[in-house]
Amino acid sequence: MFDFKRTQTRKHLNTQTLRITTSFYAPPTAIREGAYVVLPEQEAAHAVRVLRKRPGDEIVVVDGEGGWYRVRLDQIDRSQAAGEILETRREVGEPGYDLSIGLALLNNRNRFETFLEKAVELGVREVLPLMTHRTARAPFKRERGRKILLAAMKQCGRSRLVRLAEPQPLANVLHDTSADLAFIGHERTAPEHNLAVALAGQPSFHTIRILIGPEGGFTEDELAEAGQAGYAPVSLGPRRLRAETAALVAASTVMITRSH
Repeated sequence: MFDFKRTQTRKHLNTQTLRITTSFYAPPTAIREGAYVVLPEQEAAHAVRVLRKRPGDEIVVVDGEGGWYRVRLDQIDRSQAAGEILETRREVGEPGYDLSIGLALLNNRNRFETFLEKAVELGVREVLPLMTHRTARAPFKRERGRKILLAAMKQCGRSRLVRLAEPQPLANVLHDTSADLAFIGHERTAPEHNLAVALAGQPSFHTIRILIGPEGGFTEDELAEAGQAGYAPVSLGPRRLRAETAALVAASTVMITRSH
């Protein structure tokens, strides 16, 4: 026999779970006087046509600049969804540090994009695509990268969109000395000089930058230049890692270290 009551209960539970795990994006300009949100057309279409949201449903909206909003929808049609802000928070899902990772552009664009997605989940605040001596010359699609970062932000419960810089030469990045801590991954660094140990010796820091080279690694000249700029070489483990894996290990090491 069809159990209508049980079906309704399951539907209610699924909706509650969806509210917790799914966020929508609206830029700060879509937040009207801190009291009302109008979702962008693409987000509205997803809410209405895919998720079947109705007036009275509650959703979570993030603005990519640290704003988090619990919203009750009250206007819905096929191209628009808007609602009243019931609760506002700041910096939901954000770490207490600012981690910037510079990763050289890779021969396989999919691997670089995998790094982008996972970097969001691991708390990276900024990604710097690097052009080094051994960097692949493949075109970098920044807008596609931004879309990956945006989707990952909504999925993992963060409220800030990861900053994605334009590709730039390594020398330009080295000239920026604003980070509290600066490291460069180097596979020939002694294992005892690993990133976890280096961070353990720095009990408090806010901004940190870590640079990871391309498939062939940094050249000796690049390593020397980085050292002169104040970047300490660190090991990321006893095995040789792919570039994107090394970048993710670096991000996870910072996250774990700062969570203790």
